[in-house]
Amino acid sequence: MATYLDFEQKIKAIQEDIISAQVRHDSATAEELKQKLDKEVEKIYKNLSDFQKLQLARHLDRPYALDYINLIMRDKYEIHGDRHFRDDAAIICYMGYIGDEKVVVIGEQKGRGTKNKLKRNFGMPHPEGYRKALRAAKLAEKFNLPLLMLIDTPGAYPGIGAEERNQSEAIARNLLELAELNTPTISVVIGEGGSGGALAIGVADRFAMMRYSIFSVISPEGCAAILWNDPKKVETATNALKITSQDLKDLNLIDDIINEPLIGAHREKEAAAEAIKEYFLNEVATLKAMSDEERMDARYAKLIAPGAFKVAGEEEEKPSILESLNILKSSKNEDDKEKEEESKKED
Repeated sequence: MATYLDFEQKIKAIQEDIISAQVRHDSATAEELKQKLDKEVEKIYKNLSDFQKLQLARHLDRPYALDYINLIMRDKYEIHGDRHFRDDAAIICYMGYIGDEKVVVIGEQKGRGTKNKLKRNFGMPHPEGYRKALRAAKLAEKFNLPLLMLIDTPGAYPGIGAEERNQSEAIARNLLELAELNTPTISVVIGEGGSGGALAIGVADRFAMMRYSIFSVISPEGCAAILWNDPKKVETATNALKITSQDLKDLNLIDDIINEPLIGAHREKEAAAEAIKEYFLNEVATLKAMSDEERMDARYAKLIAPGAFKVAGEEEEKPSILESLNILKSSKNEDDKEKEEESKKED
C-alpha cells in the first residue's frame, strides 16, 4: 500500500478517483482525471519547501540502493565481507553490467520491514562496512572498472562496537583511498546523505544528487537539538542548513542534479532508475575520454576548490586553505634557508 505525505493528500484523492473510474470502465473520466493529476503534481512539486524535500528524501516508498541495483544492473555478483571482521549488511557491493559497461557498484542499504531494517542496521554502516566498500573499490581499480557509489544513510553507526573497531579511521581511510583511486568514479546521493557516513563513499570524479535527496553535515533534528534544544524547530534547521540538491548546486558543492520524475522516485521507480543509469553511462564515457593524468588533476582541483571565498567589495579572490598552507610552507622554507646561510657565514 502506497504511503502519502501530508502535502500529497490531494494527489492521493485524485489517484483513487482514477482507479475508481478505471474499475467502472469510464475511460473518458479517467483521462480527464489524469490531466487533473498532472496539473496537481506540477503545482505541488514545483513549489516544495526544503522541509518537504527532506520528507521526500526519507519517504518510506523511496527506492533504496538495492532497488536501483536490481533495476539497472545485469549479470551481477555480490561481494561480501571486509576480510578483517565480518560482512556488514548496511553496505552492499556488486560487480556486473550497467548497459554494456562492466562496473562495480557500492550502495548503502536501509532495508524495509522490522527484520530487514535490523539486518541492515537502518542503513548505518559499521567500520567493516566501509572497509568492505574500500575492498570493492580496490577491485574496481585493479580491473580498471568504473565505480558507482549510491549514498543513502542517516550517518555512520555511532555505537560502542563501531567505536571499538575505529569508525573514524575507517571513514578517513576511505576519504584518502578514494581520492587517489585510479579509475572513473561517480557518486550519487539517492536519498539521505548524512555526515561522514555519506562522505565515506562520496569522494569521486563526479558527485551528483537526485532531485529530492539531501546532503548534510548533521541531521536537522540533531541541529535543532544542539542549537535550540527544541525538536519542534526541525523545519527552521532544515532551511538554515541548505541541504537540498539545488542549494548545494548553487554553492558549487556538487557537480550535477539528476532529474528524477517530478512526482518523485517513490512513485516512478523505473524512470528514476533509468535517470541514474543514463547519467552514469554518460559521465563514464566523458571520464574515459580523459587520460588518467587529466582525470586525476580534475579530481584534485575539484576536491580542493571548497574553501575559497570572496569578501564583499573586493575583486581579488582569497586563497583556499590549501593554497594558504602552501604559502606558509614556502615562507617557512625561505626563512630556514636564510638562517642556514647566516649560520654558515658566522662559521
